[in-house]
Amino acid sequence: MASFIRNPKDFWSGAIFIGFGLAAVLIGRDYSMGTAGRMGPAYFPTILGSMLVVLGAIGIVRSMFRQGEAITGFTLKGMFLVIGATVLFGFLVRGAGLPIAIILMVMLSGLASIKFKVASYLMVAVGMAIFCSLVFVKGLGLPMPIIGNWFGI
Repeated sequence: MASFIRNPKDFWSGAIFIGFGLAAVLIGRDYSMGTAGRMGPAYFPTILGSMLVVLGAIGIVRSMFRQGEAITGFTLKGMFLVIGATVLFGFLVRGAGLPIAIILMVMLSGLASIKFKVASYLMVAVGMAIFCSLVFVKGLGLPMPIIGNWFGI
């Protein structure tokens, strides 16, 4: 099997996408689907899972035709930083507010990169915090605090 895989990174990322996509579709089967105009609880995970399966299949097919580098190693530091940043976001979003939670999440997960530069990551973090606050809180009206209750405002 490994002889026709020319790009192992694309192959394994495609396999992971397919795995998560199939899991979402299988979990969504237990709920009502609804329609595009009146979505049920299964609609979003089924559509998103199907899209992940398609993207994963594209990645696997692409791995057979495009040359790529081999997978050299697996870093636990990066994995823990990204997962830790995501968990930290979940803890901070209500108490500190969405912008602060996003900025800390981006900066902490950015430490996983060997190309981490404080200034460039801080610009991206602030930009994402502004964008997400405008889109999700102001535009879509999601009940997420801009300034959390920890600040007493």
